[in-house]
Amino acid sequence: MAKYRDQLRRTESTRRRLEQRIEESCRKSGHARPRTRREFLNQGLIAGVGTVFLPSIATILAREANAQAAACVIDNGGLLGAGKIPFLAFDQGGGANIAGSNVMVGGMGGQEDFLDAAGYAKLGLPNAIIPQNVGVDRTFGLAMHPNSALLRGMLDKTSVATRLNTNGCVIPARSENDTDNNPHNPVYGIARAGANGEFAATIGTRNSESGGRSRAPDAMIQAELRPVKVSNRDEAIGLGGGEDDGFPDGRVAAASAVLSALKLGKINEQQATEELLQCGYDKAEATFNTLVTPQDLDPDADLALQAIFPNGELNDGNYRKAAAAMKVVVNGYGGAGTIEYGGRDYHQDPRPETDGKDFIVGQVIGASLEYAAQLNKPLMIYSFSDGAVSADDREEDDGNGTTKFRWRSDNSQTAASFILVFNPNGQPVLRNGAASQQLGYFRPSGNVETASSPFANSVDALAEMVVLNYLGLHGEEAMFNVVLDNPGLGSAAAAAPYIAFQAIV
Repeated sequence: MAKYRDQLRRTESTRRRLEQRIEESCRKSGHARPRTRREFLNQGLIAGVGTVFLPSIATILAREANAQAAACVIDNGGLLGAGKIPFLAFDQGGGANIAGSNVMVGGMGGQEDFLDAAGYAKLGLPNAIIPQNVGVDRTFGLAMHPNSALLRGMLDKTSVATRLNTNGCVIPARSENDTDNNPHNPVYGIARAGANGEFAATIGTRNSESGGRSRAPDAMIQAELRPVKVSNRDEAIGLGGGEDDGFPDGRVAAASAVLSALKLGKINEQQATEELLQCGYDKAEATFNTLVTPQDLDPDADLALQAIFPNGELNDGNYRKAAAAMKVVVNGYGGAGTIEYGGRDYHQDPRPETDGKDFIVGQVIGASLEYAAQLNKPLMIYSFSDGAVSADDREEDDGNGTTKFRWRSDNSQTAASFILVFNPNGQPVLRNGAASQQLGYFRPSGNVETASSPFANSVDALAEMVVLNYLGLHGEEAMFNVVLDNPGLGSAAAAAPYIAFQAIV
């Protein structure tokens, strides 16, 4: 009881400090107490207070696109998060290979409208293993090269049932080589589309504005949706305040952790600040009894994750950060997340080394799909890299008994991204059959045809397309122009041909 009373005193102290901050801001500015999100922003209260030690209030206000008036009700039931499909972005920094040697790319007719042999040679494939001679692998719906290291990793971590309930699409689209200036990362847009979690709207394994290496498009960024860093067990548990019931190392976690520990509901912008604060702190006190415990956030205590990573892999940072991110996002503690893998600047590196890195990313993607399956949750995955590579004619073993060409140089013209979707209720259905499995196309020579789609030569539009597809999985594509103000892809109707899948929820 003494510890409980101390927690309540800290909560009350935090509330008083926030009230004083608001009063001081009003006194200095001559404005009335803020009531709307815009007034909070104008007085610096979301960026200065909400983002730092009251993220839950900012998160509530960020839900305005779908807001409805709600009473101050303590909700101990229902699903965690906002009820949206969990979303994970895989950011491979440096210019990794995706097209050809891993995910099949073809011409105007789709993935199996095969390129010239010289085109596939540029994508790392000697004549003996071009798809015309060895075919493709559709274990995950999406056509992949049978000798893909990425595919091998995905197969290593998934069950047959998980594979059967997965489908994907590849997106030929160029981006600048080996730079963090590409606005690849769509997580802000995904959060604006409704993804949210009990403790954070977005998370990332890197402490950056996007949560990864590549930037987020400027037009999507909202300060209150900035990713929280989650790259290990301690940072995952820290979302809920830490292992000592919410008060580690001077954090004002009575607000930041427990305010978000239970769903606060959707509010109308016009609600009075006083009512918002009172409701928030009533719930803050109530959540000292919440069923969300540090163990619930701990990937090391998750039996499903332990079964997926049974060989001590969670002692390796490559897997440890991924496990923490998927634990938070798939369970609904965070809405959308980025898992970053650096060092993917492949040119001149031996093929066993580069394929080894592809294998690791494949394992983590497969583990994410398998974890979603174990929890009976849907999942959308988006994988991208800044630029890409092209190969020379030096043949070498890939480390797994297959002869491939070594990567020679950075090449933005050979880039592609891909989406995978897992649906526990059955394989996601393509909206337009094979035409939806490849959005855009390559030239026979092995370069992206930059006129093949609105996003083939625009990374901003590429990120918009991912948000559009996220909305489409919910049957909410009509909200595209509301979620993203004046998107470069145009109206929802104009962008509709670039939705790959039918709705799954």
